[in-house]
Formats: sequence, structure tokens, C-alpha cells
Amino acid sequence: MPRTLDIQMNSFPIAGTFTISRGAKTKAEVITCTVTEEGVQGHGECVPYRRYGETMESVFAQIDAARPLVESGISSDDLLSAMPPGAARNAVDCALWDLEAKRTGQTVATRLGLAALKPLTTAYTISLGEPEVMAAQAREHAGRALLKVKVGTGDDESRIRAVRVAAPNAAIILDANEGWPEAVLERHLHVAAEAGVALVEQPLPAGHDALLAEIRRPLLVCADESVHHTGDLASLADRYDAINIKLDKTGGLTEALAMKAEAERLGFSIMIGCMVGTSLAMAPAVLLAQNADFVDLDGPLLLARDREHGLRYAASLVFPPESALWG
Repeated sequence: MPRTLDIQMNSFPIAGTFTISRGAKTKAEVITCTVTEEGVQGHGECVPYRRYGETMESVFAQIDAARPLVESGISSDDLLSAMPPGAARNAVDCALWDLEAKRTGQTVATRLGLAALKPLTTAYTISLGEPEVMAAQAREHAGRALLKVKVGTGDDESRIRAVRVAAPNAAIILDANEGWPEAVLERHLHVAAEAGVALVEQPLPAGHDALLAEIRRPLLVCADESVHHTGDLASLADRYDAINIKLDKTGGLTEALAMKAEAERLGFSIMIGCMVGTSLAMAPAVLLAQNADFVDLDGPLLLARDREHGLRYAASLVFPPESALWG
């Protein structure tokens, strides 16, 4: 039987509201790709992201335009040159990895030469809000090993201090989502270092972050919006200490594996992150994150409901996916 491609738009409600410096959302809108061959199905999920010029409609159309290539049997390796990095390629690429695993009976982990997969300590995200509200969230989750705290205003000192007091034993990473003005950069980094923060993500806007190369960085500074694929890495070495690899930015697991290897060669610390999506989007990233320095794969924890066969979370750990979900 010929290979077929099915594309679906899906919406999953968020438990409450998820707020960052660019705005708030109450649902996760995702696109699911299913590639079927000889009765076997492979699945992949992506999260279109407006910050990168993506919408549900544009990503759906991009995947649909690749239908002839997918249905004619394109491989994940050839997909790299057939589609650009981004959410659309991610959904297709991950579906192809899953399809191959299910067709051959060889798991993706085995194909990658990974030893027995282990559960990982993942961050749990505290949404941006007033300091006392963020402190209350942090206090509720103070027993977690790692908290990711959304910041990104010109006055985040009180937020940083309030969260640290509320969760004195948790490791903390801050995510400014490009929101810090240059005028407060050094002060905010100093306050973060004083509070024992381990890492700050993307304090300045992508493309306007040269100041990071000129100042003393008292803690790890991690590129997120500034880095999408392997070709971005070399130009960032003077201003960032770590990079956040997300499959929706790289355009799938295939490019993410290459990017991670090159980033390690260049001496970057590695974070594996995610958009707000379901367990299907997280599953390939759990494999990618097996030896990462920081893991932020809490997307399903922020949802009111997840997919069937979703990832198992216990305390601060996320466990490897079951084959019924992916891989």
C-alpha cells in the first residue's frame, strides 16, 4: 500500500492561564501528522509559534505542500533539504522516525545507540505575574527539584527575590523571553546570581543581544529565540554559555541531533526545551535530553488534559515514552 499523510489541527485546554512576557494563552493549539505505510502509523506533533511567523493555517499549508514528497517515501535525512527548519518539518520528521520504529520493530532509542532510557528531572514553569502571585505558585511547587520562572520586564528584581524566598531549596532558571531592556540587564543578572539562579534564558531580543558579549556574565546565559538550527551556533559563542534546543525550532529530531552534537563540540551547555504541547511533542525530546544539562519538558503538566498513553510524570521526573505514544 502507498504511504499516506494525514494532518489534523488539535486544541488542548491549558489548566488556567500560561503567561510570558509576550502575552497569555489558555489553550495549546497543535498540529498532528500521521504517516501511514502498510497499515503502520507514525505520529508527530508540532506547535506553530507566532513569534516565528507561524500560524496554525500556515504550518498546515506547509505540511500539505510537502505531501507529495512524504507520500513518495522521503526519508528524514532528505527532509532536511526539502523543508525549512520550523514547526512544520518537526511534525513530519518526528512522524517519520516513529513510523520507521514501528515498521521495523526497532525503537528510536536503539537506532540512536542509546542505552536504557532513564527518567529525567524536568523544570516546572511558573508563569509571569505579580511577585506575590508568582511566589504563591513557587511555594506550591517548592518541593520540585527545578523551577523555570518566567520574567521579562524592566522590574523583575522583586519577582526573582520573591520566588527564591518561596522555594529556597529548588534550583531555578529564569526565562526573560527577550523582555529585559539593556539598561537593566547587568543589574538583573547580578540579582539573579545573588539569588542562586542557575541560568537565565534569552534576556535580550534576538538580533539585538551583542551587549552580552561585552559584559561580565555572573551566571549561565542561554540562547533560545536567538538559536534555531546548527548554522546559528558559531555566531553566538561570544555572548551565550548555553543553548535551548527545541524541536519546533530545529524542525525535528534529525536536525536537533546534529545541532546538539555541534553545540557540545563548541562548548555550550545544553538545555532541551519545549513549547506548550502534549506528550506526543515531548516524547522525541525525552530521547534528545538523556544527557542534557537542563531539561524543560513540562508541557503536558500545564494542560488540563493530555493525549492517550501520555508521558508519566512523578515528582520532578519525566519518564521515557511508551511505544504506544511514540518511538
